[in-house]
Amino acid sequence: MSKLVKKVFFDNSAKNTAEAIEFLSEKAVELGIAEDKDAVLAAFNEREAQGATGMTGGFALPHAKSEAIEEAAIIVVKFAGDIEWKSLDGSDIKAAIAIFVPGGEAGTTHLRILSKTAAMLMQPAFCELVLDSDSEEEITAAIEEGVAE
Repeated sequence: MSKLVKKVFFDNSAKNTAEAIEFLSEKAVELGIAEDKDAVLAAFNEREAQGATGMTGGFALPHAKSEAIEEAAIIVVKFAGDIEWKSLDGSDIKAAIAIFVPGGEAGTTHLRILSKTAAMLMQPAFCELVLDSDSEEEITAAIEEGVAE
């Protein structure tokens, strides 16, 4: 399997959920993960409408399932400042770990990556690394190790 983490973006200027998922949808197309930005954005919005994907400790875990997504992938975005995003603990979001999954893999790949990523977010050392590191390689390695089968 190819590398799951496609890119880590630092100091993103998004101020809220809508701006963040718009950015993620654009980058998915630019990075060759998906072919249709609007379809990916619709998938993110559909998921957010079911319940916000803001977790705890300043992290969001947005995920999109769509036929427009060509390969399972993760994009990490660290924000320049805290952004407004409804979260489980009411805290603002500092970073998002976005999961992209082809529609046909919704019940398999999607659940595996989502559950493993959620488990990583319960580990203080992982959270500290992502929030404190300015190394794309270090963050990518930590996530890849965490989602490995």
